[in-house]
Amino acid sequence: MKHLFQNQENKFDEVLFQGRNKDYGAYVLRNEADSILTKSMLIGIGVFALFALTPLVAHYFADSPVTPIDTSAGPFVLDIVDQPEDTPPVVQPVVPPQAKVNTLDSRVPDPTRDAKFDKVMPKQADYDHSVAGIQDVVGDPPLTQYVPPVIDLPANQTPDVKTEKPVDNTPKTAVDVSAEFIGGINAFRNKVVSSFDTSAMDGTGEVVKTTVTFIVEKDGTISDVKASGPNATFNREAEKTIRSVRGKWIPAKLGGENVRSYFKFPVTMQFQ
Repeated sequence: MKHLFQNQENKFDEVLFQGRNKDYGAYVLRNEADSILTKSMLIGIGVFALFALTPLVAHYFADSPVTPIDTSAGPFVLDIVDQPEDTPPVVQPVVPPQAKVNTLDSRVPDPTRDAKFDKVMPKQADYDHSVAGIQDVVGDPPLTQYVPPVIDLPANQTPDVKTEKPVDNTPKTAVDVSAEFIGGINAFRNKVVSSFDTSAMDGTGEVVKTTVTFIVEKDGTISDVKASGPNATFNREAEKTIRSVRGKWIPAKLGGENVRSYFKFPVTMQFQ
């Protein structure tokens, strides 16, 4: 069984490289292949073992024993130390410089018989930037003040106050120009006749009359439609028909302005 522990490839290499150079080249690589593979395997196993054991070593050193704190001495009370307050800087008030004011000696000298010299009195223009006095003083320059005159008014006189004219919005019965339906009164009458519902009055064979009164507004619409007649049914139909007529009116005029006005419209019909 000796041949089992012998490298058969080396025998083939000896036969293959017989009579050739065996110092380098393929012959050397083939002979050193086993040792290179062995070294590689050992290095790989070492690296793997290093990575595998690193967490265990780190965990061992991290779990160091914790020393318990002795609390038998009791709780400790910490005193509050007062902090010194910052002293704000003292701000010195700024005193504005005061200018000197020129003064003029405006005293009138006493008249004497033997006057050595005549004193010249200051002019009015000299007082614009000076004050009366005998020496320079410290202070503000003089200011010229103007007092407006007071106008006296009689006690019974009161200022005129414009009052707005009240708006009269009541319907008028007497106007300068009467209200008119756009298209004429005949057009309005034809619309009333064509829109009137005669079904409630058919078969009576009588002539029915009523007067419809309404207000023509300033914008040309109508309102407050009322019919006054002996037949209540005919009155209701007349009011309903007047309200349903399409179209606007030209409002009445009084004093050149549009006003609300009353308008009376008689309605007479005979039913068969």
